[in-house]
Amino acid sequence: MIKAITFDLWDTVIHDDSDERKRIAAGKPSKHEARRLLAAEAFFDSARIDRRDVLAAYDTMEAAFSHVWHEQHVTWTVAERIAVLEKGLGHKLAPETARRLVNALEEMEIAIAPDPVPGVADALRNLSGRFKLGVVSDAIYSPGRCLRQWLEMHGLKQYFHGFAFSDEVGRSKPHRSMFASVADQIGVRIEEMLHIGDRDHNDVKGPQAFGMKAILFTATRDLDKETTSANAVCGCYADLPGIIDRIAAR
Repeated sequence: MIKAITFDLWDTVIHDDSDERKRIAAGKPSKHEARRLLAAEAFFDSARIDRRDVLAAYDTMEAAFSHVWHEQHVTWTVAERIAVLEKGLGHKLAPETARRLVNALEEMEIAIAPDPVPGVADALRNLSGRFKLGVVSDAIYSPGRCLRQWLEMHGLKQYFHGFAFSDEVGRSKPHRSMFASVADQIGVRIEEMLHIGDRDHNDVKGPQAFGMKAILFTATRDLDKETTSANAVCGCYADLPGIIDRIAAR
C-alpha cells in the first residue's frame, strides 16, 4: 500500500535554471559566472590573489565536489566548498569574509528565484488530501533552509510533512538514509512510499532498491526517459494523480 509520496525538488518541483532569464533581464551574470566572480572578489580583496588563479581553483573544487557527490553520495555544504577552495589557494579568508561569501552563494536562488514547475501546486493540493507528502532533495548550492524558504515563498511548503535535504542528512540520493529520514518523520515504512523525480539513477533505481515505487518525471528533463526502470513516466502534473492511482491499484 502506498501511504506517502516523496518529491525531488530540482527539475521536479523547481524548474532549475528558470531564474537565468530573470538574471539576464536584470543585467546580472549567469549563476555559473556570478559564483566565480563572488569568490574571485573575496580572495582578491583579502589577499590580492589573481582572478585567474581563483577561477582555476574554483573549477577544480567543483570537479572534486561532483566526484564526491556522484561516487560517495555526499554533497559538501557551501562552507565546506569554500574551505576546499581556501586550501587550494593557500589562503584562509577572515571569518566574516567567508561567512558573507557563503551566504551570498547559498542565497543566490532566493534573491532571484527559479519558478515552480507548471501545475505542481494543483497536484500537491490534490495529493495532500490522500497521502502524506515529503521532500527528498540534494542541496547543491541552496541548503535546506533556503529550499524551505523557496517552498514557503511559492505557497508549497504547507503540503509537506517531512523534509530530507542532503546538507542536513549528511548523505545524498540515492543513499537510503535520505528516504529513511522522511519515512521516520511522517511515520511510515520506507516501502510504503512512492518517489517522484527526474533522474533515473537517483530518483528511480535508488528508491526501488529499498522497496519503494518510483515515477520518472520528465516535464523539464527527459534524458532518462528511454532507459528508466520507473513504475511509470509522467510528463506533466495534470496526469500525476491518475498515474499514482493506477500504480496504487496494481
